[in-house]
Amino acid sequence: MEKIASFQVDHTKFGVGMYISRVDGDVVTYDVRMVKPNGGTYISNPSLHTIEHLFATYARNSSIGDKIIYVGPMGCRTGFYLLTRDSVSGQEAIDLVRSAYQFVADFDGEIPGCTAVECGNYLEHDLESAKKDVLPLLEKLKDYTPEMLNYSWHF
Repeated sequence: MEKIASFQVDHTKFGVGMYISRVDGDVVTYDVRMVKPNGGTYISNPSLHTIEHLFATYARNSSIGDKIIYVGPMGCRTGFYLLTRDSVSGQEAIDLVRSAYQFVADFDGEIPGCTAVECGNYLEHDLESAKKDVLPLLEKLKDYTPEMLNYSWHF
């Protein structure tokens, strides 16, 4: 079997940030990396789950919500994938992630979709950890530009 594209990226060469992972037709996959790959610190499942609910809800309710295809966690627990239509500019994607993560950092209240009817593991959430875990990426994205979405820009 051929290696898939995400396994062909050297994960030892980049850290916290946002990158274009791949483009397939009119779909752009963003690698939203919250911690350094293989850095020894990973996002706990309850925090990751909470961020997923808040990030996905925010993204799909944003001004570009109709162009959001998917928001979901990476199995390695280092971040998220964000899939958009290619009509979303790099700057719009950066702005969306920045505002979504600020939304998570500031969030108080009931986590959207957090009932037994709506979620397959509704008891596994941790809002306080989620609020802390988004901060490193928020800091990194302060001065982020579309040029920085390329992995090689960081090597």
